Amino acid sequence: MELRTIKKTAKELELEITGETETLLNPITEVLLEYDDVDYASYMSDHPESKRRRLYIRVKKGKPEEILKKAVKQLEDEIKTFSKNFSTKTKSKK
Repeated sequence: MELRTIKKTAKELELEITGETETLLNPITEVLLEYDDVDYASYMSDHPESKRRRLYIRVKKGKPEEILKKAVKQLEDEIKTFSKNFSTKTKSKK
């Protein structure tokens, strides 16, 4: 994965992400949109087969980089919880 900052202001952040697909960007965007401080969040691609995607965030307050870090951390925690619960359930069925 390669990241490049396209736009960065006090309220906006746009990143170009090479080597990732909607599989990663969709959950990040969904979590961002749950936050009251986020005004708009989306990911886009110039073409469906392109290896480059853009993630755009506009916030009402706070720093967009910090809110993105918070969203990624939340996803990490959710995945760890799922993995732990899945491991527990599969072990108990043996």
